[in-house]
Amino acid sequence: MSAYPPIAEHGIIGDLQTAALVSTEGDIDWWCTPRFDSPSLFASLLDATRGGRCRLAADRDAVPEVQVKQLYLAGTAILVTRFLAPQGVAEVIDFMLPDTSPQPSEQHRILRTARVVRGRVPFVLECRPRFDYGRAAHRLDRPDERTALLRSPGQELCVQSSAPVVLEADGTDVTARFSLGEGEMATVVLTTRPPGTVLPAPPRDQDTLAAFDACRAFWYDWLRSSTYRGRWRQIVDRSAITLKLLSYRPTGALIAAATTGLPEQVGGERNWDYRYTWIRDASLSAHTLTGLGFHEEARAFRRWVRERVEAAADAPGERLQIMYRIDGDPHLSEETLDHWEGYLASFPVRAGNAAADQLQLDIYGEAAYAFAADESDMGALRGWDAFRRLVNWLTEHWDRADEGVWETRGGRQDFTYSRLMCWVAFDRAVRLARLHARPADLERWSSVRDDILRQIVQRGWNDERRAFVQHYDTDVLDASLLLMPKVGFLSPTDPDWLSTLDAMDRELVCDSLVYRYDPAASPDGLRGTEGTFNLCSFLYVEALARAGRVEQARYAFDKMLTYANHVGLFAEEIGPSGEQLGNFPQAFTHLALIDAALALDEELDRRGAA
Repeated sequence: MSAYPPIAEHGIIGDLQTAALVSTEGDIDWWCTPRFDSPSLFASLLDATRGGRCRLAADRDAVPEVQVKQLYLAGTAILVTRFLAPQGVAEVIDFMLPDTSPQPSEQHRILRTARVVRGRVPFVLECRPRFDYGRAAHRLDRPDERTALLRSPGQELCVQSSAPVVLEADGTDVTARFSLGEGEMATVVLTTRPPGTVLPAPPRDQDTLAAFDACRAFWYDWLRSSTYRGRWRQIVDRSAITLKLLSYRPTGALIAAATTGLPEQVGGERNWDYRYTWIRDASLSAHTLTGLGFHEEARAFRRWVRERVEAAADAPGERLQIMYRIDGDPHLSEETLDHWEGYLASFPVRAGNAAADQLQLDIYGEAAYAFAADESDMGALRGWDAFRRLVNWLTEHWDRADEGVWETRGGRQDFTYSRLMCWVAFDRAVRLARLHARPADLERWSSVRDDILRQIVQRGWNDERRAFVQHYDTDVLDASLLLMPKVGFLSPTDPDWLSTLDAMDRELVCDSLVYRYDPAASPDGLRGTEGTFNLCSFLYVEALARAGRVEQARYAFDKMLTYANHVGLFAEEIGPSGEQLGNFPQAFTHLALIDAALALDEELDRRGAA
């Protein structure tokens, strides 16, 4: 067994406030609690010796020839890791019961149930938490043989087991070895809580089964709201569930991914913290979830964006930040976890994200795009005065160089995508003001909108490449511009757009996989390279479909789906050997997958295709 399993060899479970990754080896090797962006409790994915983990699996010392399969129960976030050995067939079922309360909770539970389907199989349990990114020591208390309290300043982990699991001390950690016969089960419950909290009741089989039924019913009921009936229902449903798992119920915020520090290039420095909410992700998700029929989630995301707009309008400088913590806190100071070696020695490992302070003017367009996603939702316009002030601020600042959508650290440029989304900001602001008779400087907004359009056409277009390019002083192509027709800047069949699409196809596309841009041709201030970007690959599919290249789009989409992992999840990128790279699972990729499926279905239906 490798100390670092492939990134793709994981499923995700969660309770709408936290999420954990479970490897195909039965390890929980990533869990931050009590929130997505809290310090980690288990993080052996980023440091195999100092990160901490909880393993519940078939005992390979006793059954070394065991084979493993992992799957979700269909339509749920209940993860099953199945161990197949000559001695028998066993399973570990992992889930968290979703917390539908609008209030943040300090207590969170993972239920891990071992059961044997055939024969008799030995199991091993190792629970080795490492609090506060492995920086805080803990002590062990054992009230009884089936309860262990691992106590650290500010937080403790309660480990409880049902018969026949007897917890043994291993230093300040706990282990157990036990075996189960056909039809038998045992449960291990991990509960994180503040110190001094009343001890939970020990797990009983009937309580475990009741929690399992409640979890399954929650996901069945939630998924019933989906209006999607298209050709790719299984993968679209899995993407929707993944987005729900990455959503923070108390505020409606959608995090970019569940992890930090997973590399875009193994051994490289492109290792970022994605456990926060980007304005663009939350904004574009409102459109996607509305398209699937999940109106409650879409409204929650728009509400979160509106609250950030209102806070920004009242702050010094009246500037919107590109990302925030899930509770809206704008402070995301970046630190390096120097004591961790990183995934496969990919260092540095970062917590926090310094890109939060970058100037990225595209976010104003994305915020306006969110507000316009459902024009019947008047609640999204309660903050009109704040939105109007930000649009007025943008009239003075849209023509500035910025760091761009990809958060490069190589200096500011006049990025075409940033100008495009500034155009969207004014275009949607004018529409909304007229539709709802809102006070606005319509003449000025309209004039600026038209100025931006003319500038993009004149300076963002490269005659030699016959394409729109990354920024005004380069001929480099950029896949972010795949959004040009989606936001209505031009028709998806406009000759200039088709020429741009052809140029991207020649330079950025590799057998359905799409690069963001070429870092060698357009230095971004970072060493190394990166893989193809899954978000861009699905944006490419949607652009092809809208351009009428439906067969090419369908082929590219079906090829992309083969890069999903064994349970239908995508990380941020695909590496040179087809491996998944970057933080996992990535929300933006699953958003774009859904949009691509919707666009393809629409175009295929129009043609009467099967």
